[in-house]
Amino acid sequence: MKTMGGKGLAAERGYSAKGLIVAGLGGGSGKSVIAVGMAAAFFGQGRLVVPFKKGPDYIDAGWLALAAGYPCYNLDPYLMTPEALGHSFRTHAHGRELVIIEGNRGLYDGVDAEGTFSTAELAKALGLPVLLVVDCTKTTRTVAALVLGCQNFDPKVKIGGVILNRVGTPRHETIVRQAVEQYTGIPVLGAMPRSREDVFPQRHLGITPCHEHTGAEAAVQTLAGKAERYLDLAGIEKMMAPCASEPEARRPEQKGGEEPVRIGILKDAAFQFYYAENLEALVRCGAELVEINALTAPELPVLDGLYIGGGFPETSARALSANGSFRDSLKRGAEAGLPIYAECGGLIYLGESMVLGDEVFSLVGLFPVRFGLMKRPQAHGYTVLKVEGQNPYYPEGTEIKGHEFRYSRVEEWGGESSRLALRMERGVGFVGGRDGLVFKNVLALYTHIHALGTPAWAPALLARAREYRAARG
Repeated sequence: MKTMGGKGLAAERGYSAKGLIVAGLGGGSGKSVIAVGMAAAFFGQGRLVVPFKKGPDYIDAGWLALAAGYPCYNLDPYLMTPEALGHSFRTHAHGRELVIIEGNRGLYDGVDAEGTFSTAELAKALGLPVLLVVDCTKTTRTVAALVLGCQNFDPKVKIGGVILNRVGTPRHETIVRQAVEQYTGIPVLGAMPRSREDVFPQRHLGITPCHEHTGAEAAVQTLAGKAERYLDLAGIEKMMAPCASEPEARRPEQKGGEEPVRIGILKDAAFQFYYAENLEALVRCGAELVEINALTAPELPVLDGLYIGGGFPETSARALSANGSFRDSLKRGAEAGLPIYAECGGLIYLGESMVLGDEVFSLVGLFPVRFGLMKRPQAHGYTVLKVEGQNPYYPEGTEIKGHEFRYSRVEEWGGESSRLALRMERGVGFVGGRDGLVFKNVLALYTHIHALGTPAWAPALLARAREYRAARG
């Protein structure tokens, strides 16, 4: 799918962004189907769409980006300060035409009984209306009661429209539509029929990443067609509210004509979990990003630093293990002092091996860790970490907020948990309530961070990279 013109084109057309938040009554309600379908349908009309995903999520964000032909950004009120969140939203909405934000979990679900950091609170903070997606499976008039409850639960949250999802028959749709509009006064702006086929194949914690789905573009086009057929796109656009926006400040020039620092990014079927904001933060600090396929590249290119994000290395374990020349070159780089920051899947890759069933797959071997894959989640949720040990990137005493979601666990490790650099104040971590394996300029941990929530991360990685380049000569 081709990407449309960027902010320059949008500015020429004189667009002022308007948007909404797609929310549901809970996980699995169909938010992603509606949000991705809408984004793809509007994109197909030649509209300039910018998608956002609420909360810590890479997979939905990847599908939204593919659908909109534009990067998807994350809005996470737990990880970000209100100022950072608002600034990110305004600058990324600037020059775009339509803003589509996909919420997470249920509309009012937060980290506590008060719904702190919920999708509803985000809607109020941004002043945007909610398009509520309701699963109508085996229910009719009760849908109206559910919508009415959401409407009255917090009158400050404006529900501008309802989408009926998984309706069975035309008669079923008619009854539910009439009930919702009669008892709530909220217009029904679409009814998506129940389908026997799942456009998004499920795996682990949700849908399969688009990078791994061979029919990803066809799936997006299928959803675009359904949105055009079953959703009132004109009505949905009419309910959108104006978005505050501002141009992003120009990036400062490199000091003294200094060349950009070459930061490698492992990006392939195994490693895909990168926030767009993290990569942008590296570029703002003076990085030239070099994408590398760990499955096929014969060796690590000449770099000043390396960032290994998360993903699903277990699905590509055989190919990762088979590429011994690349693994060896990466280990040599680490031993030579190459700055490396690795998260979750990246941490696993730097270990000794991974056990899948009866097979053992060799990995980089920088850390003497054997990982296994479980059928149930081993960690899932927000984390808070306190830096207590020396490491290349975070001063001791620093508090870091992040998140973890994984099915892997540590099967064997000969180290001592007290020597791990970070203590978990919330979350599971690596072992023993701690996280963060350190080797020279390498820090590997299970926690994912967001650059806007941890603003010191990108400058620290670039600082170590510059030092490494200077020492290398």
